[in-house]
Amino acid sequence: MATTPQLAEITPANLEAALDVRIRPDQEHLVEPVAHSLAEAYVRPGVAWPRLILDGDRPVGFLMAFLDIDWKDDGSGTDIRSGLWRLNIAAGEQGRGFGRFAVESVAAEIRRRGGDRLFVTWHPGPDGPEAFYLGLGFRTTGETSGGQTVGVLELAG
Repeated sequence: MATTPQLAEITPANLEAALDVRIRPDQEHLVEPVAHSLAEAYVRPGVAWPRLILDGDRPVGFLMAFLDIDWKDDGSGTDIRSGLWRLNIAAGEQGRGFGRFAVESVAAEIRRRGGDRLFVTWHPGPDGPEAFYLGLGFRTTGETSGGQTVGVLELAG
């Protein structure tokens, strides 16, 4: 990485840059495009936390966290979770630490809000990101969500 990466809120000034973030074509079945994520963020403003990942002033990725959702969606509030909802690292920027930065950034935001676990889901299979997440310390929970594997990272301190 040429500079220290940073996150930026999505604004009218950087919307087009966020929409231009494209993953590799062979990964398109693994994660929704940024436009879909931003539409979901629009209809879930209290839950979605979308951010553009910048290397200096250069867009290199997009992330969206979910914060304090009722995981069971049954209104009981007995299983409140936060985590990484979407991660799109631009095709030419993968393998340069931006994905790790994204996960660390979401972890920091969850900690800031008093949380101690970061959840994520991923498509299972040899072409999915399981090795990436397990390499960062996530463990599988034994659950699935929408056909995806659920993982959790315990956030110390």
